Amino acid sequence: MSYTKLNMTNEEYSEYVKEKEKTSPIVKDCLIAFLVGGLICIIGQLIFDIFEKQYGFSFKNASTYTTISLIFIGALLTALRVYSKIGDKAGAGSIIPITGFSNSIVSSAIEHKTEGVVMGIGANMFKVAGPVLVYGVCSSMIIGFIYWLIKLF
Repeated sequence: MSYTKLNMTNEEYSEYVKEKEKTSPIVKDCLIAFLVGGLICIIGQLIFDIFEKQYGFSFKNASTYTTISLIFIGALLTALRVYSKIGDKAGAGSIIPITGFSNSIVSSAIEHKTEGVVMGIGANMFKVAGPVLVYGVCSSMIIGFIYWLIKLF
């Protein structure tokens, strides 16, 4: 059957889609994503333990330095074009919030660097980061307000 018609019936379209779609090994993909995401978390925990136990930082400071380290590692791996290779194999496992967020911001900056520092790098970095930051700030304000209301009573 030829699918060059522009007006297909629902049944013809469904048949066309079934012919073209590739099956995805969902269990394998989920397992790889789980393992890679877990590995990133283990690396984060190791970094935290080094800051806390090796260097004697408080829990709060070790957490802050671990976050900064993971952001730096994600940015560095993105700049070296390694993070995209990890993402190709790991899928959703590579978008652990901190390293994935770092990757998305740095890859936007790299992609648009030819447009200039302000309108290329700066503006396009915040296309990704802006909504996340606004959501985080607004959510924390709403939760803080609700907490304040609860404490009143």
